[in-house]
Amino acid sequence: MRNDRINAFSDGVIAILITIMVLELKVPHGTDVLALRGVLPVFLAYVLSFVVIAIYWNNHHHMLALTDRITGGILWANLHLRFWLSLLPFVTGWMGENHFAALPTALYGVVLVLAGVSYYILEQVIVRSQGPSSRLKAAVGNDAKGKISVVLYVVAIPLAFVNQIFSDALYVAVALMWLIPDKRIEQRFRREENRD
Repeated sequence: MRNDRINAFSDGVIAILITIMVLELKVPHGTDVLALRGVLPVFLAYVLSFVVIAIYWNNHHHMLALTDRITGGILWANLHLRFWLSLLPFVTGWMGENHFAALPTALYGVVLVLAGVSYYILEQVIVRSQGPSSRLKAAVGNDAKGKISVVLYVVAIPLAFVNQIFSDALYVAVALMWLIPDKRIEQRFRREENRD
């Protein structure tokens, strides 16, 4: 199987998730700036989750571009990742509606951890299926950035019960860490193009 079908499916899921999240943004009652104060937490949660989903979409696209063939294991690992990402609208809405309260903020972190772990699983399934000369393995190496992200999410979960601001700051820090595009895969593409 070629990777265009898995890309199309993944793109569709991402589009639906973003649509669901934006529908949670309710129009404020009132015409002054103070009317926006009530929707600010929901908006901030939306922005964070939009960035997280965009990062997953971007990296997933790059990862599949280095995948020569799609196996059944890759399909299931991809669905596993989509499952955890599909919970983001729920935890985003709950966290925003409750002004980043401790439990919703912690549960948001749990979903981020499980999405990060499932992304790593997908990456490893692809690497194993492609064999010892895997282009993806050559591009990502030991994926320290991915592992550090999951560790920061794990730290943020109990921190939500101490001070939600610190927990949210860790979520934002991980997003900022990934916001700068991962050059490893793009460099791999350039090297391959130069050889051709």
